Amino acid sequence: MSAETLTLRVQFPGLAGGWHYLDTAATAQKPQAVIDATVAAMGRDYATVHRGVYARSAEMTLAFEAARRRTAQFLGGREDEVVFTRGATESINLVAQTWAQDNMKAGDRILVSTLEHHANIVPWQMLRDRIGIEIDVCPLTADGAIDLEAAEKILDERHKLVALAHVSNVLGSVLHVEHAAKLAHNVGAKLLVDGCQAAPRIALDVAAMDCDFYAFSAHKLYGPTGIGVLWARREILEDMRPWQGGGAMIDRVTFDETTYAPAPQRFEAGTPMIIEALGMAAAMDWLEGVGLERALRHERELTAVLRRELAARNDVTVFGPEDSLGIVSFALDGVHPHDLGTILDEEAADGTRVAIRAGHHCAQPLMDHLGVPATARASFGLYSDESDIEALLKGIERTRRIFG
Repeated sequence: MSAETLTLRVQFPGLAGGWHYLDTAATAQKPQAVIDATVAAMGRDYATVHRGVYARSAEMTLAFEAARRRTAQFLGGREDEVVFTRGATESINLVAQTWAQDNMKAGDRILVSTLEHHANIVPWQMLRDRIGIEIDVCPLTADGAIDLEAAEKILDERHKLVALAHVSNVLGSVLHVEHAAKLAHNVGAKLLVDGCQAAPRIALDVAAMDCDFYAFSAHKLYGPTGIGVLWARREILEDMRPWQGGGAMIDRVTFDETTYAPAPQRFEAGTPMIIEALGMAAAMDWLEGVGLERALRHERELTAVLRRELAARNDVTVFGPEDSLGIVSFALDGVHPHDLGTILDEEAADGTRVAIRAGHHCAQPLMDHLGVPATARASFGLYSDESDIEALLKGIERTRRIFG
């Protein structure tokens, strides 16, 4: 383990004991700085926001809105374009149930891709069942990237929305967002980007990417669970109706009529995720302090090493492009991924245990495309290094011996 990685790794209490954690794409471990920020917010500094006239409530309100500004800075957007949600899934559902339902009609079309997470498929199917839109599926290139040349041929003026993953949670393939935005805008469609796997690895600039909606979850970004972000262009948010009613999102309520707060507050009904917002801001501070360029380089290097090692075996199939980012999905001949994952988690003779993800990764249409029921998936974080790869490879060898 390099001294640089060790310095980072010791900041993560969840990695104590030599555990080899290779499931960061599902959820990242938390650095002590984030843990400390959430503990302080829940204890010493805790108060409600937006309502109290006492000093601590005012201070917490300032901290909460500072977290919104921090998020806008992280994205390259404006503060009044950032909506706090429970996660990327809720962010996409918010768009489906407000903007899409109000701006689409029967016969209009949405374009998604073969590799999308269920959270970027099911909300559009629900919308289809409610109002009669149609869903088109963009195919993948031979190596597992979204085929934007095919997308250009599919798109026409009937398409109102293109919804694509920035980085595949199964294949690690990276979308050229600027190109996708140009294709969508050429036919008058909006572009929604699922950025869950990109936000921890790629420096984001929504203005430069020219997308219309961007969604991600904090827990994949070394932050807490229970909070995510929907970024949308200001002019789009201003025209979107609220989707939930309650406190905090109102201007004035009478029994005859209610008027609503301006965006983004009108999309945040009820007491917000105060502790989680401060934890997410701390995670952004920590990640940018380490450096997103460093994260990108580090995870690309580890991905390349693991892909090379697995490809050298004649009993392993590796999925996705050679330049996949931070994620390696594979299949071991004759061994179900669940069996591999279980054996890897059993303590080896040298005391090591390895955590990977095994299953369809909430991407069953992609599994159908790959012709497998499931894959094994190893995914990296800034705390990962080649010792994790070595432990995984030893675990694969041990599994092969068990299965003969």
